[in-house]
Amino acid sequence: MEEIDVPPFFICPVSLEIMTDPVTVPTGITYDRESIEKWLFSGKNTACPVTKQVIADCELTPNHTLRRLIQSWCMLNACHGIERIPTPKPPISKAQITELLNDAAKSPLHQIKCLRRLQSIASENATNKRCMESSGAVEFLASIMSNYDPTPVDGLLYNEFEPIRPTDEALNILYNLHLSEAALKNLMRKNGDIVVSLTRVMQRGTCKSRAYAVSLLKSMLEMADPMQLICLRHELFVELVRVLRDRISQQASKATLQLLVSVSPWGRNKVRVAEAGAVPVLIELLLCSSQKRACETILTVLDEVCQCAEGRSELLNHGAGLAIVSKKILRVSHVANQRAVRILLSISKFCATSNVLQEMLQLGIVAKLCLVLQVECGHKTKEKAKEVLKLHARVWMNSPCIPSNLRSSYPASS
Repeated sequence: MEEIDVPPFFICPVSLEIMTDPVTVPTGITYDRESIEKWLFSGKNTACPVTKQVIADCELTPNHTLRRLIQSWCMLNACHGIERIPTPKPPISKAQITELLNDAAKSPLHQIKCLRRLQSIASENATNKRCMESSGAVEFLASIMSNYDPTPVDGLLYNEFEPIRPTDEALNILYNLHLSEAALKNLMRKNGDIVVSLTRVMQRGTCKSRAYAVSLLKSMLEMADPMQLICLRHELFVELVRVLRDRISQQASKATLQLLVSVSPWGRNKVRVAEAGAVPVLIELLLCSSQKRACETILTVLDEVCQCAEGRSELLNHGAGLAIVSKKILRVSHVANQRAVRILLSISKFCATSNVLQEMLQLGIVAKLCLVLQVECGHKTKEKAKEVLKLHARVWMNSPCIPSNLRSSYPASS
């Protein structure tokens, strides 16, 4: 193919390639639709890439004139190997979405057809997803979720074996819409029972639906205000723990752990997490986990839960609780070190029975804390380790369980 000079106004400022579907944003700059959608919606940016002006209204206006010019230029240069650009399919309109939602109320069959059409529309591009957000589709899907019914619609099958369930379809669409922050906040505010609905899905849904429910809950609760986080129900935590125990998918476990990290500090949530049976499940996960980020997240949740008596009791009741927490020190990362030592500090402060102190000696925890003081692992971690050692210096300092090369590191009791 010969070297051809492409007119500069045919080039997208983001992708630096010839535009196939040019659209103009409110600042007057034209971009290729795919590139600006990824910038605005997937990247969650709010400013025009060229002018840096904030774009309050993300409506993208097709630049038909420029598209026709590009298509004509491509045809004129076809002999040089330039491929013709096809006319793009126009994005969905709010009126079309509204009509579709109105039809869904006619019968269960119409509802299923509407859900399948919405799924298809959402899969086409990010503009369609945002159009669905602003046309009431999110509220429609949430209303189906609030009337959760795992019963399939009679006579309708994905294939010969798998029945169609409206609630599963609605959840699938909600998850794949990748809702904006505004939509997530609106969903929490206008649909107060959405958390209850998603909890029901985790109780009775398929593995796929449970995974979608957890991921959607994580996104929603990250946008929730403190009062909403304080009022979370015990049943939710029971189901979150069950997702971890069942290990339905790596993605679901990751989302569940991140969700627990974000909600545990609020109100009595750390107690609810402990009462739901999370601690033994987290310990089992920690025992078989070698991934850095997973270990850090599990230890972070355990650290939060061990700030309440119920969590500390559960940790001590597990035969491997103290041992695995200690084992992760100096083996994962600075973050893991800090979290693990904080857990040991909570135990040392509030659960220091003679049996616990002896167990910490025999497991090598005291020696490990002395080693922490000798190596580079962060000032805060060293201070916490020193605090633990000082608390029980009379019991531990001269113990033969501490190797002589580490005993010199033992801090003097205050």
